[in-house]
Amino acid sequence: MRRSGLFLLVAALWSLAMARDGFDAWIDATPMPDLRAELSAEVRDRHGELLRAYTVDDGRWRMGARVEDVDPAYLDLLIAYEDCRFYSHHGVDPRAILRAAWQSLRAGRVVSGASTLTMQTARLIEDGPTGEWGGKIRQMRLALALERRLSKRDILNLYLIHAPFGGNVEGVRAASLMWFAKPPARLTPAEAALLVALPQSPETRRPDRHLATAIAARDRVLARGEMAGLFDADTTAAARREGVPRAMTDMPILAPHLSDMAQTNDKLNDVHNLTIEATLQARLQTLLAEAMLGQDPHVSAAIVVADHQTGQVLAAIGAADFTDVDRRGFVNMLTASRSPGSTLKPFVYGLAFDDGLAHPETRIVDRPVRFDTYAPQNFDGEFRGDITLRRALHLSLNTPVVQVLDRLGPARLMQTLRDSGATPELSGGQPGLAIALGGLGISLMDLVQAFGALGNGGVARPLVWRIGEGSEAGPRLIGETAAWYVTDILRDTPRPVNAPTGDIAYKTGTSYGHRDAWAIGYDARHVIGVWIGRPDGTPVPGAFGAEAAAPILFQAFGILKPAPDRFAAPPEQALIVSTGELPPPLRRFGVAPSDLNPTRAGLSIAFPPDGARLRSDGGGVPLRLMDGVPPFAVLVNGVPVAPVLRGRDMMLPDMRRGFSDLSVIDADGTAVQITVEVE
Repeated sequence: MRRSGLFLLVAALWSLAMARDGFDAWIDATPMPDLRAELSAEVRDRHGELLRAYTVDDGRWRMGARVEDVDPAYLDLLIAYEDCRFYSHHGVDPRAILRAAWQSLRAGRVVSGASTLTMQTARLIEDGPTGEWGGKIRQMRLALALERRLSKRDILNLYLIHAPFGGNVEGVRAASLMWFAKPPARLTPAEAALLVALPQSPETRRPDRHLATAIAARDRVLARGEMAGLFDADTTAAARREGVPRAMTDMPILAPHLSDMAQTNDKLNDVHNLTIEATLQARLQTLLAEAMLGQDPHVSAAIVVADHQTGQVLAAIGAADFTDVDRRGFVNMLTASRSPGSTLKPFVYGLAFDDGLAHPETRIVDRPVRFDTYAPQNFDGEFRGDITLRRALHLSLNTPVVQVLDRLGPARLMQTLRDSGATPELSGGQPGLAIALGGLGISLMDLVQAFGALGNGGVARPLVWRIGEGSEAGPRLIGETAAWYVTDILRDTPRPVNAPTGDIAYKTGTSYGHRDAWAIGYDARHVIGVWIGRPDGTPVPGAFGAEAAAPILFQAFGILKPAPDRFAAPPEQALIVSTGELPPPLRRFGVAPSDLNPTRAGLSIAFPPDGARLRSDGGGVPLRLMDGVPPFAVLVNGVPVAPVLRGRDMMLPDMRRGFSDLSVIDADGTAVQITVEVE
């Protein structure tokens, strides 16, 4: 009879309190707990899907949830079952108290409770007792105070965050994810009923431990919902036949390394919205995990997928298995600095094309070379002799690219990488020619960012992976024509067996000692980078970029579904000719215009004169030739500016500010060169 007495005493105290003149002052003076709850940090994808979550400091899953985040049917069922007069009382329901007390007196035991949702919320936010007299009075007082300070919607929001659902799970969002692996906005009637029933006795109604009790409690809620007119008998019957979960599911762990980066960079934020596409991320995580089956148990892999037109990262996997200790899955290989092997060769050639030093069909001799003490060798130790630069890049030969970089200067390549947004690392001192073959450190994210510029017509665009961060177009790394030349070469690189179709340009690389295997590729819209190796830097014998990383790259493109658009048509300035049809300075690497009969009489530039200072209003600079044998090849700073000129007058495209070298070569190979300054 103690509980019956409790209800009678509470009712009496309540009546006395209502009659006292100081009742309002008593409620207004209620000590209020902190209504701010520590919430689990959530990392979500571009569509709001959960990628990863973190427990609060006490190890509980407590996730933010608001009325608008929850299925309305769940809220209707909650109110119908727990507190049907929720919207009409002021925190305490006198009718419910009297009914509960009367039922208890008649039955000699507790038949029904009288706690409103507001009272339950008051108990939850204070974590107070449920049955002691003092505790019950405190709940009533706090419930009345909450109703005076908060709206009904705010009170429901507090309940949705704090309600217990078994184990270390609090709040309806965490419960829906743990029990049903989906957010609470998409609940079936049976699922909603179970979530209404669980908080009343979260440990004794857990379906993973007390299945029959959980089903019975759920069915009682369904019956109440039918009585309240929330659904019909057929819906109730169907919901009763629906199974209940036999175990909690694990929280998703998608993009764990990127999630950790987001959480570390902004610990005060409860929700981090990333540009990641959850479905793509999950499929690629599975791809990498399967690719590691049968491999050395210490080998890991990483992959980045980005839209090179916007800079947004769509998938980022820093390890083959985040939980694998042997593979050091906790090490984030997205940002680790590693040797890129041969993957930088396209940038060396692209700069040479841009500077007018070479063309894809320019010939070069692949032979033993020595630069002071540095004597690079090809990977296979063989030399091919006289070949085109196109072929040299296809075969990823070492001596030709080092010869080209020697003309450019290693600092030029380093600055281009930095302009792309990368932060390449040198082991010491000034950059040397070895950087063309991977003699520096760069991260996978940075390498993907740099290759994205090739796919984007030569314009860099920094990668972004957080929603709200814009990616403005960065500097131009190489000209549009040079970028097209590089892409045209890389798209014809031989592919792995059974590689999916699609217009894809790619380059592989293997670092010294087989420590890193790379494959970086792009289509008209996306860029993907793959790295394979050991996180501790130990060699992986037999690991080649072409054999280990390239198949994964093309599988990733198959999952992504390459962009339907093909690469852009060649720019107007592109020379699509054979070696013999090139202007003489471009036929063989290292030949300068001054070597091509510069003093031969006849050809001359009538305007502009050598050393002239010109003003350009955007309409171009006039060029007039005298004598010589047409057609003429016209180059500005070594770059052909137009198809062959058959007349003797033309308007040069708007030239850049500063000094420029203007060269003209006629059909007999006679060349003339002047220098002008454009203001």
